Amino acid sequence: MSLELRPISALDWRGTEAQPAGDLVVRAARVVCPREGIDAGHDLVVRDGEIAELTAPGAAEVDGAEVIEAEGLAVFPAFFDPHVHLRTPGHEDKEDVETGSRAAAAGGFCGIVAMANTAPPVDNAAHVAALREQARKQAAVPTGFMATVTAGMRGGELAEMADLAAAGAVGFSDDGLPIASARVLRRALSYQRLVGLPIALHEEDPELSAGGWMHEGAVSAALGIGGIPSVSESTMIARDCALAAFEDARIHVQHLSARESVEAIEAAKAAGVRVTCEATPHHLVLTDEEVRSLDSRFKMNPPLRSEADREALIDALRSGTIDCIATDHAPHTTNEKEVPFEAAAMGVTGLETAFSVVYTELVRPGVLGLGTVVERLGAGAEALGFVPSRIAPGAEANLALVDLEAEWEAGAEGWESRSENSCFAGRRLHGRVLTTVAAGRVAYRQRSFAMGVA
Repeated sequence: MSLELRPISALDWRGTEAQPAGDLVVRAARVVCPREGIDAGHDLVVRDGEIAELTAPGAAEVDGAEVIEAEGLAVFPAFFDPHVHLRTPGHEDKEDVETGSRAAAAGGFCGIVAMANTAPPVDNAAHVAALREQARKQAAVPTGFMATVTAGMRGGELAEMADLAAAGAVGFSDDGLPIASARVLRRALSYQRLVGLPIALHEEDPELSAGGWMHEGAVSAALGIGGIPSVSESTMIARDCALAAFEDARIHVQHLSARESVEAIEAAKAAGVRVTCEATPHHLVLTDEEVRSLDSRFKMNPPLRSEADREALIDALRSGTIDCIATDHAPHTTNEKEVPFEAAAMGVTGLETAFSVVYTELVRPGVLGLGTVVERLGAGAEALGFVPSRIAPGAEANLALVDLEAEWEAGAEGWESRSENSCFAGRRLHGRVLTTVAAGRVAYRQRSFAMGVA
C-alpha cells in the first residue's frame, strides 16, 4: 500500500478562514532547497499561496506586494513535525492547539501532527471532529491529529479505524505506550490496507523498561537510578518491522534513540520493509551524561543514551536511514518537572529550538550539511502522507526565513509554548527563525523583524 500524498494545507488551521493570501516578495535571500538542488541568491515571489517565480536578486517586481528585505538571510522550505503533543483535550494547562501551533510557527514549521495520548485519548470520531474544529479556529499553522490504534490506548481491542479515518484523522498511534501485543498490531496493520493511513509506533518492551528512568549504562549505575536498556527499543522495532513485512504494511517508527535500533531499521529497509523513522534534536545532540545533574529537563522517553548511540543516530540521519527529524514536543507544567528525578514527568518541549539546536551543534561544526538538516526537518511530511515543502514555481508557499548569523539565548525572551520544560533553556544558540509562511500566509514574524509594502 502506498500513501497518496496530500498538500500540507489540506490540514486544518485558521488560515483557511482568512482572506486570500496576498502577494509577497522575499528579496535577495540565500535560497536553500535541497529537493530542488538550490543554494543561491534569489528574489522569491509568492502569489495566491504559491511560489510564482525565482528571479535574480533585486529583479522581482514588487508593486503592491508585501516585501521582506532578506539580504544576508536564508530562506528554506518550511519544516514539518510529525510528532507533537498539544495536550488537548484534558491538559490545556500544559498546551493547547493555539499555543502549540504558535510555538511551531516560531520554530519555522508550516505543519504539525498531534498525538492522541490525551485525556481522554482521541479514540472516536467525535474527538477527531472536535479537534479539527479547534484547529480551524485557533491553529497558527496547518495541524493534523492522530487517533489511537487501540480503544482507550489500552492495547487490547482496536479503535474504530475506519470511522476515525472518515472523521479526518491523519493516522494512528498509541504514542506514549507501545502496542505490546503482536496479535493486536498485526490486526491493525491488516486494517491499514482498508483505511490507507500511516501507523506510527512508540517502540519499547514494557517488561524490559519496567523500573527504568534513564538509559541503562555507566551513568545510571553511578547514580543508582533504574535503567532502560537499548534493547527494549530495538527488539520491538525488529518485531514490528517483521510484522509490517508479513502484512505488506507501512509503519513509521518514532523517536529512535539507540545504535541497535538503527541497525534494526537498516536491516528492515535492506529487506524491503516499508518503514520510515525519526530522531529528535535532543537525541542527536545530547547524551545521558546530562543526567548526572539530576535535572529533570533531561528526563524523556526514550531516554538520552550514550555517545556511541548519539553518533549512530547522526550517521543514520546523514545516510537517510533515519528519514526525518521530529521534536516529540512534550509540554509539562513546572510542578511536574520540579520534583526528584525519578518522580518527574518524561518529556521536553522542542518546537521553538529544533532548527537552532541542530544547526548550532551539528551544522556549524561541520558534522552535518545544512541541506541535509533542512531536508530532514521537512521530510516528516512525506512519512505521514503529505507533500514535503519545496521551493519551486507552482509549489505551495511554505517558507522559513532564518538569520543564520543570529545568536540568541533559548528562552530568554519567553516561549510561545505554554510550557517551559525545554532541555535547551539558557543555551546560546545560532540561527534564528524570523518569519514563517504557511500556504502563502505569514504565520509568524519575530517581533523585532519588520516587513514593508512596496
